[in-house]
Amino acid sequence: MKRFITTLGLVVAAFIAVSQSHAIRVSKTGSGEPVLYLPGFTTPGSVWDETIKHLKGNYAHHQVSYAGFNGVEPIEMPWYQRIKEALLKYIASEKLENIRIIGHSMGGTLALDIAAEIPDKVHRLVLVDAIPCMRDVMMPGVTADQIQYESPYNKQMLEMADEAFIQMARMMAGNMTNNDDKKEIIAQWSLQADRKTYVYGFTDLLKLDLRPSLSKITANALILGAPFPDKQVVLANFEKQYADLANKTIELAENSKHFIMFDQPEWFYEKVNVFLSR
Repeated sequence: MKRFITTLGLVVAAFIAVSQSHAIRVSKTGSGEPVLYLPGFTTPGSVWDETIKHLKGNYAHHQVSYAGFNGVEPIEMPWYQRIKEALLKYIASEKLENIRIIGHSMGGTLALDIAAEIPDKVHRLVLVDAIPCMRDVMMPGVTADQIQYESPYNKQMLEMADEAFIQMARMMAGNMTNNDDKKEIIAQWSLQADRKTYVYGFTDLLKLDLRPSLSKITANALILGAPFPDKQVVLANFEKQYADLANKTIELAENSKHFIMFDQPEWFYEKVNVFLSR
């Protein structure tokens, strides 16, 4: 019996290890100091292609895509935790040091999590329209315990007819960029996503609150925000959410929505290059 339990434990451990290794897919190019590129929810790692083309300096570029999106096979829940663990394992296996992380939206949240977990390895953070606790802005007063996978809203989302889901995705994309050429692309990223990952993965993100971890971060951070829908409200939210992050600069991109690198690309490239070259 003892031997059976030991064998079962090894099988479970092996399954978890395989699941974590499949949680991310990384495209690596260039050479030099490492830069990790973390996309937002449903977004492929290739969203950073233009940023890489405009980045000045010699860097090893590590573009990450997540399980359930961009053609990467889905994984078991909890989705976010497995993504994080896989990324930490990747950093260790590649022996990355003095890391710069550029993260958009959920990718910025994940960047904060990584920087708090291994502060001695993360040198700089570029956080693009990202905050440490989305729930506090989207669902004020709701606790993490109140958010569960099995909920009427999640059930509705999982069972939503394709046509209704298409309409929702296109409406949401319209609120994420002013660039008409990019709206359908953003919508397609959601439509191509694994539906269970789309629903339950976002549930994981709503449960997150990284504000208590911010004091552990030693990296300098450049926080780039979009003033949509109200500049003063957005700025107040950033200042409140990042109150415990010591080394930070907050700047807002004029006339931009959530995808700042689509709406104000030249401004974005300049800010990133100046920050990374200091």
